Amino acid sequence: MASLKGKVLFITGASRGIGKAIALRAAQDGAKIAVVAKTVEPHPKLPGTIFTAAEEIRKAGGEALPIQCDIRFEEEVQKAIEKTVATFGGIDIVVNNASAINLNPTESLPVSRYDLMHTINARGTWMVSKLAIPYLKQAKNPHILNLSPPLSMDKRWFKQHTAYTMAKYGMSMCVIGLSAELAKYGVGVNGLWPLTTIRTAALQVLGTHKYGSVRTPDIMSDAAYTILTSDSKECTGNLFIDELLLRQAGEINFDKYNELKGTKLEDLDLDIFIDEDTLNQVAEARRGKSKL
Repeated sequence: MASLKGKVLFITGASRGIGKAIALRAAQDGAKIAVVAKTVEPHPKLPGTIFTAAEEIRKAGGEALPIQCDIRFEEEVQKAIEKTVATFGGIDIVVNNASAINLNPTESLPVSRYDLMHTINARGTWMVSKLAIPYLKQAKNPHILNLSPPLSMDKRWFKQHTAYTMAKYGMSMCVIGLSAELAKYGVGVNGLWPLTTIRTAALQVLGTHKYGSVRTPDIMSDAAYTILTSDSKECTGNLFIDELLLRQAGEINFDKYNELKGTKLEDLDLDIFIDEDTLNQVAEARRGKSKL
């Protein structure tokens, strides 16, 4: 069976949420994980630091290296990568999970928030990937995974929050571009996005979704695991949706991912960037009950 045992993962934004969930799933195999994030002191509203995440990873069976790093700054990213290589001997997998969000329309969005989203989401993803390439080229079955949405030029994904859509689409365009650039090295580059809203610490603080209307981060970590254990030469250039990918892999029990077990599918909140074509694919897959 495919495994991440001994693999070195460099995960940005890994102190909480989906990034931490991906780390914990890899830790079950005995992976080595660089926990790369800014948070070293407890946040007044958001639980988790690089140190608490590292402790959870060790308890789950993996090795952990907490690294304070702001991916907006090249020197910090370079040092984080070098520290990871010096500690673990290389880098097999990069997970670009760190992201900033602000859903305000253009008129009410401060320029500073625009800059923050673009330097973390699009630029940060591109830069982390760029600086890791020399080590990924030396790895066996290397992967880059971006937590980014499917691409669509439908105006509805822009009209409410042009700046955020541009920033997230920048991460997805990195998937398209880097998968082509790095194919000659056998580096798999893919994107992953949730069908439904995922309950993270940040979402709890916002309080925008009622209890039971969302799924847990486990569905994203299981989907990520499926990608990261695949053949990097064959699985590349895709913008995956979590449920569709897992159904393709043979998963049929999705109630286990619901925040409230027994929640009806129609009562789950869809995530942003999910269009009718995706919903039709999901409906077809659900009718098939297992594989697409």
